[in-house]
Amino acid sequence: MATAADPSFVAVSAPEKRTIVEFVDRWIFVFMAGLFFVTVLAGFIPDSVGKVMAMRAGFRPPFPTVLHFHAVLMGSWILLLLTQTTLMATGRSAAHKQLGLAGLVLAPAIVIIGSFVVPAMYRYNWSLAHALPPEVLPYPIGVVERFMDSLVAFQIAAGLLFSVFVIVGLRARRHDVGMHKRMMILATAVPLPAAIDRIAWLPTTYPESALSPVLYTVLWISPMLAWDLIRHKRLHKAYIIWFAIFIPVATVAVNIWWTPWWVGTVERVMGVAT
Repeated sequence: MATAADPSFVAVSAPEKRTIVEFVDRWIFVFMAGLFFVTVLAGFIPDSVGKVMAMRAGFRPPFPTVLHFHAVLMGSWILLLLTQTTLMATGRSAAHKQLGLAGLVLAPAIVIIGSFVVPAMYRYNWSLAHALPPEVLPYPIGVVERFMDSLVAFQIAAGLLFSVFVIVGLRARRHDVGMHKRMMILATAVPLPAAIDRIAWLPTTYPESALSPVLYTVLWISPMLAWDLIRHKRLHKAYIIWFAIFIPVATVAVNIWWTPWWVGTVERVMGVAT
């Protein structure tokens, strides 16, 4: 049996391989932004439609106004990420830089509004849970309360991590493009469990444990991470920074989940403790 490679095949396949690699290099970030966009739609559209129908039927009160601002800002951020990655993939770097100014406004607005959304939605859901008949709740009222209390830890962690990673990404935009584009994706992945958790068919460790949103966050960044490892045979420093910060913060949030002292602290701060 002949084992020597066909020279004509090698001559054709090498350029083709380079073309494929260049294509993925160019479009992997668009893919990631598109994945996040589809995830948001899959998580929030069915959930929102159901809640709006319940409001129209008189089964739940209207959402706090601040939530609508939050939804608009986060939706704008996801669309901006998709637009920005597409502009760079298609070689329109000048437009990318001009539009990037919007991110300097959106990011702090998201964090500021988020600080109001957390207590507003906590009190909204607390009142709603106690107003509904017990048989309508997904869990006994005591479990619902502890879940809401525990969730606050992850909401605070998401806001802090998003802020830190966006700052790192934006500071690198002029001197380290590789860090910039990866970190903007990684920053956006942090609050993504808000959508992932609403995809009903996905397995979850809720309500007793918060391990699933941590694992899903890592899973959702894995296409970009895997391509970088395959392409460069090493872990890019953006991931090293991200994991070095994300893992300790997530570990703290996971470990205080469901603990009596955290539950009591949240209820006292939110003014619902009895």
